[in-house]
Amino acid sequence: MTTAQAPARAREQTRARYPDDEGYVERDGVRVFYEVYGSGEPTVFLLPTWSIIHSRHWKMQIPYLARHFRVLTFDGRGNGKADRPEGVAAYAEPQHAEDALAVMDATDTEQAALVSLSLGAQRALILAANRPERVAALAFISPSVSLGKPLPSRIAHSFEDELDSDEGWAKYNRHYWLRDYPGFLEFFFSEFFPERHSTKQIEDCVRWGLETTPETLVETRLAIDMDEEQTRALCRLVRCPVLVIQGTEDAITGPTRGIELAEATGGDLVLLEGSGHGPHARDPVKVNLLLRDFVESLERRTP
Repeated sequence: MTTAQAPARAREQTRARYPDDEGYVERDGVRVFYEVYGSGEPTVFLLPTWSIIHSRHWKMQIPYLARHFRVLTFDGRGNGKADRPEGVAAYAEPQHAEDALAVMDATDTEQAALVSLSLGAQRALILAANRPERVAALAFISPSVSLGKPLPSRIAHSFEDELDSDEGWAKYNRHYWLRDYPGFLEFFFSEFFPERHSTKQIEDCVRWGLETTPETLVETRLAIDMDEEQTRALCRLVRCPVLVIQGTEDAITGPTRGIELAEATGGDLVLLEGSGHGPHARDPVKVNLLLRDFVESLERRTP
């Protein structure tokens, strides 16, 4: 396996809040970049999602949550200020979970409430199942897990084969990514945010998506291999409080994945009517209040 250093990042927009601490953690020659906001307890750990975007997708959560809790986040391998290792094995789900644990160790975080978006749900489940003493709670937003019914449009086309069409979800194809990566990003994030007036959110995500390469993204896609049996086995090992926030108009994974994850973990489910796959970006006030109330409720729960 070879590892490419993260390229220089384009100058980003002014932030509402800047980190109080930041740094790199290296594991097996791969570096990931973390940020810490605020101090004290408890800690809310905003996990990386699929490497198509980096940690700035949490930009609407960080300033608010950091007024109430210590907040930790990092760029997952494959995007942002993290390295881009070569090889599918470098992006296996346990690798991401181990990176998260390494960031917790580097920041003296004994325990945290994990918050995940989409594919980050798998990393959160692995960490909660394998190291339950380090996980105080799990909050899932639009979880991408092998539960529920997949959207028919998502399984209608092969990812591996070269297709005759580039229409719709036929763009979710490795050959198309290598041929027209910006075109794929524009399509994908238009589906990600089906709500009206989402131009800003779509533009942000396309820009962040361009900070990695289609070759890297293909490897991350090929590394996603957790099936339903594995997912349910992890769910059975979860012992902490769980919250699932799921949009009813999720056009990326569909709402049934979040609904079934809440059932499989015995967690609380909040369905956001009319929301797509990224409610934390499109309706941040509602999501931030849900997260704040959930984390604050941990102190009132009986162990």
